[in-house]
Amino acid sequence: MTKLADLRKSYMMGSLSEEDVTPNPIDQFKIWFDQAQHAELPEPNAMTVASVDENGKPSARVVLIKDVSPQGFVFFTNYNSRKGLALQANPHAALLFFWPELERQIRIEGSIEKVSDQESDEYFHSRPLDSRIGAWASPQSQVISGRSVLVAKAAEYALKFALNPPRPPHWGGFRVKPEVLEFWQGRPSRLHDRIRYTLHQNQWKIERLAP
Repeated sequence: MTKLADLRKSYMMGSLSEEDVTPNPIDQFKIWFDQAQHAELPEPNAMTVASVDENGKPSARVVLIKDVSPQGFVFFTNYNSRKGLALQANPHAALLFFWPELERQIRIEGSIEKVSDQESDEYFHSRPLDSRIGAWASPQSQVISGRSVLVAKAAEYALKFALNPPRPPHWGGFRVKPEVLEFWQGRPSRLHDRIRYTLHQNQWKIERLAP
């Protein structure tokens, strides 16, 4: 196996300057996200969500973003899961998009709020039937004795709800309301470009950070 310390890559694909970016980071995010989609990257909508629970213990996992707007970044989950409970106890989160094929990453930090019931209902009912049943069947993050538990629960709820399962009361969306966004573009010699937006009195301040 190659020594981990010997694994390195030279970043040569692009650059990023203060003059390149838009005044609003949501617009800049959409530009980069569109470019990631057009590059046909595998799951460009995948992002890491980092949370901290009531005891100060951090945890992170990959989820799929489902909406972005000036109000923030939305994903859906079981509110009783480990991340759901942590985000309710400590309503702050960090997000990370990493697109190695483009030598780019985007870091986002902000406060958390639940989306409205209407938003959660609309998205839930747009999901495939199996996913809607799965939201009922899985006691997310809880210990179970085996996969057979999930299969049995899925069969039980499929029989109960047929083609029209309602949204579970413990399932819905979170919105990360951004306060800081950083756009990172890999550059040669590890002199990467880092452009940070910081929200201050409802205005976005743009700064360059040392790599």
